[in-house]
Amino acid sequence: MKNILKISAFVSVVTIASCSGDSTKEETSKAPNTGIDIKNIDSTAKPVNDFYQFVNGNWMKNNPVPESESRWGSFNELSDKNQAKLKTILEEAAADKTAPAGSNKQKIGDFYSVANDSVKLNADGIAPLKDEFTSIDNIKSTEDFIKAVAHLHTIGVGSLFGGYIGQDPKVSTEIITQLGQGGISLPDRDYYTNTDERTKGIQKAFIKHIENMFVLLGDKPEVAEKNAKVIFAIETNLAKASMTKIEMRDPEKQYNKKTLKELAELTPTFKWTMYFDANEIKGISNVIVAQPDFFKAMNAAIKTVSISDWKTYLRWGLIDQTASKLSDNLVNEHFDFYGKTLLGIPALKPRWKRSIEATDASLGDALGQVFVEKHFTQESKDRVAEMVKNLIAAYRVRIASRDWMSEETKKAANLKLDKVMLKLGYPDKWKDYSSLDIKRDSYVQNFLRANVYGFKEMVNKLGKPVDRTEWGMTPPTINAYYNPTMNEIVFPAGIMQPIFFNPDADDAVNYGAMGAIIGHELTHGFDDEGAQFDADGNLKNWWTETDKANFKKKTDMLVSQFNNYIAIDSMHVRGELTLGENIADLGGLTISYYAFKKSLEGKPTPEKIDGYTAEQRYFMAWAQGWRGNMRPEYLKNMVQTNPHSPGNFRGNGPLSNMQEFYDAFGVKEGDKMYRPKAERAEIW
Repeated sequence: MKNILKISAFVSVVTIASCSGDSTKEETSKAPNTGIDIKNIDSTAKPVNDFYQFVNGNWMKNNPVPESESRWGSFNELSDKNQAKLKTILEEAAADKTAPAGSNKQKIGDFYSVANDSVKLNADGIAPLKDEFTSIDNIKSTEDFIKAVAHLHTIGVGSLFGGYIGQDPKVSTEIITQLGQGGISLPDRDYYTNTDERTKGIQKAFIKHIENMFVLLGDKPEVAEKNAKVIFAIETNLAKASMTKIEMRDPEKQYNKKTLKELAELTPTFKWTMYFDANEIKGISNVIVAQPDFFKAMNAAIKTVSISDWKTYLRWGLIDQTASKLSDNLVNEHFDFYGKTLLGIPALKPRWKRSIEATDASLGDALGQVFVEKHFTQESKDRVAEMVKNLIAAYRVRIASRDWMSEETKKAANLKLDKVMLKLGYPDKWKDYSSLDIKRDSYVQNFLRANVYGFKEMVNKLGKPVDRTEWGMTPPTINAYYNPTMNEIVFPAGIMQPIFFNPDADDAVNYGAMGAIIGHELTHGFDDEGAQFDADGNLKNWWTETDKANFKKKTDMLVSQFNNYIAIDSMHVRGELTLGENIADLGGLTISYYAFKKSLEGKPTPEKIDGYTAEQRYFMAWAQGWRGNMRPEYLKNMVQTNPHSPGNFRGNGPLSNMQEFYDAFGVKEGDKMYRPKAERAEIW
């Protein structure tokens, strides 16, 4: 699950997450099992020592990571089922010669069709990008360079820096332009600055990859070798000036509002009026600069790096971010580095799967609308809505019971719960793609046109009221999110299916899985980042100083707990980086447990199922949701860059803080799941 308040590039992707999910009418009426598949249990593992292994051990043994994946788990299994449904939708659309020109069916059909046409893609090569490369080659001055960066941002190429037009974090009723660090190709700044052997090996492979790509563009080997060194030097300079991922978890540090005059003084060489004019971004009086030091370094680089080298950098940005939409030689070279080297994936996904993901990313509402019509039920939506209601009620009880929190802060917390907006299944209004032209001429051109559409859609928000109906995920997505500036929790249709939501399972299973996810997203409003935003979505303190100090003492316990987990080799989980998600996991699981117990009031005690009590099944449902296997390279990258902890630690970590789990399974001192009471984090 995720919190979506981040400074992102001025790159007009239509959605924030890739497609996955399978909430089908035919399957929601007859679940494949009662929620817990006991065949997955590893009877050689004791639940009091490694609960995750106990619940999932046999599943992990019998489900190795497929050749084309970096990891394999519950989310991937659902994604596979969902992609089969989406494939049927898209193949039908692609084959329909009677779809009216300009209709959503024509657009998703044509996009998918040309993305799948490897014969055409290989015949075209880089020809569809000829005009873009010519424009870069024609750059002769800093002014030309600024205009080129502006243009590349409109087509989805995030060179030099990042940006976003959206809610002002401190005035959530207003839209403002926000600027942030960017311009690098590796997953994180630390890949450029760290000096350990693994990082140095990745740097060497990255430089060779850049060199190979320039050769494929037609450069002579000696020129390509020089170009690769230029790219790495420029990106390393940008990376060194960038905030770390942990520093970026502090929204207050990234809120630096400036007038256009102050922005010009910050970067006198980069002419912002020229940039904004080129992108038709009008009516700006203030901007938020997330990382001023980055922009100072960027300004210095513009003065010291030659125009020739900047042209090389922009050529690289263009091919790096479009290679997956071009001929097989470029696709394969791109995958060899980003897939094989970085994540350890042996083989590419089948083209049809990649094409589905790309269609969802560019035309998510058009594809999602058909998906919802065919594969989503009102029953699922209504039942999840009822669970949300119960979770919020349980949250109020928990807030009231917090002895570390003053009445003043409790009142503000309850107000925040009062104002949480719930979005379930799909948007109330769908995107209008009438201005987006999709053809069967070129996969990459369709991709760029979709990016231009998304960029214009974003720019058009300036000067207008905040659209509170907008979604940040497509309906088929197996995920959920909390957005602090909207104070909203969002659950796409894709997540409302087994194993996360199972209409045929008992309440213990649904509260342990879906309920905990709902609680997780609610808790993001009260994690160390979300708790800095008030009920109306403004970055504004609503805590007493004493309460903030008490809260930090408790969250520091989670930092320490997760810092001690060894993920692989000598790499520890990064407790500070993963803190927000770990707070949300613990809070969500706790709140949902009490909502579940509340739901049992006035009813007979649930009978055991497969020999397990309702309380035991609750925790088993939680742990099975995080089952998965990962490739070592993927796991190392995840630990370094991802705000989520690996699945085994998400499965076990919160439980070792909960007396309710100890009671359900008889955990006692000496067991590996046991933590002394003084070391248990109890927050929400």
